[in-house]
Amino acid sequence: MNFIVKGIFRAGEKWERFTKNVTSMSKTNASDRVYSLIGSEHGLKRNLIKIESIEEVKE
Repeated sequence: MNFIVKGIFRAGEKWERFTKNVTSMSKTNASDRVYSLIGSEHGLKRNLIKIESIEEVKE
């Protein structure tokens, strides 16, 4: 299944918005995948990443 995950992450002193498309078996796995991707790209821990919504893409 494909999911669109939207949220914000801490970039210096301000918060930046993000939207990620991920392939996963469930919403929980999709959120874990986004934490991993954003964390590795920006060197952030999970407490500096806030997921606001996870939507399954209907094809």
